[in-house]
Amino acid sequence: MELRQPGPRSRRIVEQEQRHMAPGLQSFAQYAGVAMARGSGSMLYDEDGNEYIDFIAGIAVGSIGHCHPHYVETLKQQVERLTFGSFTTETRARFLELLATLTPEGLTRIQMFSGGAEAVEAALRLAKAATGKREVIGFWGGFHGKTGGVLGLLGSEFKHHLGPFVPGQYLSPYADCYRCPLRLRYPECGIACAEYVRDVIRYQTAGEIAAIIVEPIQGTAGNVAPPDGFLRAVQAIAREHDALLIVDEMITGFGRTGAMWGSSHDGVIPDIMTVGKGMGGGFPVSAVVSTDDLTSRKPWSNPSASSSSYGGNPLAAAAGLATLEVIVKENLVDNAERVGRAMLAALEAMKDKHACIGLVRGKGLLLGIELVRDRKTKEPIAKEFTRTLYQECLRRGLVAMTYSAAIRINPPLLIREETALAGLAILDEALEATSRVHGLR
Repeated sequence: MELRQPGPRSRRIVEQEQRHMAPGLQSFAQYAGVAMARGSGSMLYDEDGNEYIDFIAGIAVGSIGHCHPHYVETLKQQVERLTFGSFTTETRARFLELLATLTPEGLTRIQMFSGGAEAVEAALRLAKAATGKREVIGFWGGFHGKTGGVLGLLGSEFKHHLGPFVPGQYLSPYADCYRCPLRLRYPECGIACAEYVRDVIRYQTAGEIAAIIVEPIQGTAGNVAPPDGFLRAVQAIAREHDALLIVDEMITGFGRTGAMWGSSHDGVIPDIMTVGKGMGGGFPVSAVVSTDDLTSRKPWSNPSASSSSYGGNPLAAAAGLATLEVIVKENLVDNAERVGRAMLAALEAMKDKHACIGLVRGKGLLLGIELVRDRKTKEPIAKEFTRTLYQECLRRGLVAMTYSAAIRINPPLLIREETALAGLAILDEALEATSRVHGLR
């Protein structure tokens, strides 16, 4: 059934907002043209009463879904007691204690921040303080935020016309096997892209590598999952150069990939980990996680040297505590693995039906689809197709990141299998309708 949207209330509210909102809002929010009124679990409801299955979850922020009762009650209680400040609170102590039981072995020191880029910049400062070196290696297709300190590590066009960047930041090819940057084929390649990191260090740097920073799965690039062994190879190269391995688990952490940490699929324990997004269940909170030894290094460990105005505030701690409690109590990591497997199987079946699907990929509830004009050439589908697809999904009751040739699917971790498959059925219908509109089979 197609929805009547945008309805009159949505149109009025969107027009009101657009009189003052500066350009640059998230693409899916701009393209939708609807105003959301409330959410429950894995469902969203707009101001005109239309219902949507949520396959975006705030770009993997909403790990425990919308308005989970325990989350709402915990934040209500905290708002009534204390809302700001850096003083120790019982809530923060409990949050840190619980988080430290979930982190990889040895990573039990945590500093809290508000946003992902802020945490990544802090992780870079920690790496430089700990090693006394200044150079950092990132990867093509990588995304670690848009602030000035990390723009040079952006492996995409987001940074165009915004230079110059921080000196000493370099990029190497990521293991995107569908669109191999080295024009090779896995597994015959022997994960040559990891070997390429050595060439970057040898020929582009001064040999003073403080850290290599990598995502276990690249979200912004289209939920690109590297082959087994890639992270291990990158870690080995870091060890060769006495550099630290920073794993950015901002989007992959807390069960999103069907394991508590994305890096665990490859058996890797990083030196430093950055976390956020799903950790706060919708509240802006992030963190740097590392060892006793590394976090004791100066100047990082000097008073106020690694702090921020909002880092570790009582509301953020309450949100993080409630979110982690729900993830653990309701076994959402297992749910992500189980439902993710069912979704991946359904997507493989859709691939057989739609010639425009070149590849489906991912782990857990971090899935991706490559839409192509031709499977042999792998030419990405036109933007006109994906914009139509987005609207076709929306009018059928699905919000998903289908406005790009690299579709990203990351619903709340608590989504039920039947709801997830219902969302994919909508995507299937929308692909059929869009293909007809654009003359594709």
